[in-house]
Amino acid sequence: MPLSDDATHGLPTDATPDDAGEAVAGLPGDVEAGLELFERALLGRPASMGRREVSREAGVSIRSARKFWHAMGFPIVHEGDTMFTEADLEALSRVAAMVREEGLPEDFALSMTRAIARTMDRLAAWQVQLVSEEVGRIRRGEVSDEPPEGDNEAAAAWMTSLIDELEPLVVYVWRRQLTASIQRLLTVEDDSTRASIIGFADLVNFTSVVRRLTERDLARMVQRFEDLCTDVVTAHGGRVVKTVGDEVLFQTFDVAPAAAIALDLVEAMSEDDLLPSARVGMAHGPVVRRLGDVFGTTVNRASRLTAAAPPGGVFVDDALARLLEPLSGFSTLPTRPRALRGIGEVVPSRLVRVTGVRRSRDVTAHV
Repeated sequence: MPLSDDATHGLPTDATPDDAGEAVAGLPGDVEAGLELFERALLGRPASMGRREVSREAGVSIRSARKFWHAMGFPIVHEGDTMFTEADLEALSRVAAMVREEGLPEDFALSMTRAIARTMDRLAAWQVQLVSEEVGRIRRGEVSDEPPEGDNEAAAAWMTSLIDELEPLVVYVWRRQLTASIQRLLTVEDDSTRASIIGFADLVNFTSVVRRLTERDLARMVQRFEDLCTDVVTAHGGRVVKTVGDEVLFQTFDVAPAAAIALDLVEAMSEDDLLPSARVGMAHGPVVRRLGDVFGTTVNRASRLTAAAPPGGVFVDDALARLLEPLSGFSTLPTRPRALRGIGEVVPSRLVRVTGVRRSRDVTAHV
């Protein structure tokens, strides 16, 4: 939706944080009035409907409207609250039409809505944080743990001014990722007999490292870790399933790329002054795929192997070690037996790169 000059305080799409700072200087002193300006910029006309009105206009029951509102991640709307905009009405009407006209089960439509909402919630929070930090860097050359007065308002105005440029990019990236997922569905994941390789990478002694860092330095370290892991994994055709603080879970279907990912990760961490050492554990076997995540014994085994691996080392399970044997460029070295919680006794093998074989490219050069 194009944004009006009034809505974005006259900011062009190439506005800078300083431009935004000057623009928000004219915001109303009343916080609620200021919030209404940004809401109008992002959603169009202000909220003008309660739950009964929006349900009636969309042609759905209040109960169904409440279900979809909750699926989008928003709290209960009480009777008499004017919370809904015309954009909300349009979204609810689209979902209702899919159920009525396309014959989609309501539970399926709700699940699809939750998937979009959870992804967009994280994306929006991530983007707002990036813009806020950039405002601090540009204004003062650093990011403050507590932003000075005016920074948050400037970040909000700057983010709003970028919407028309970012929105098409979001749709494009979604279509690209959807294409890749469909390709995996039709070429790899449709083969129910083919297992995958699951790997975890985590930072060694993360808890003790955290105690010595400021919140700003901790945020920089975690972001650096996630950026580096994402670049290494995707450079070899793998998929980052999720990141949780000091740990990254990745998946791939081919043995050689999995080995390259694991070794490149620990080598890249050891060469990075900002990061502590990393360790990786990998296992080969079937997994349960659900809601973009993976579950099962193979995932648990990879996680336990990671915890057992030494700093800068890569542990693999027996199944993966056997698959790695005929490959050139890699070698596996059996280690002592270990009892892994919830798994039992295993004999991990340490994955190493054969002497003289180096990385063919620096996959982290641009990070």
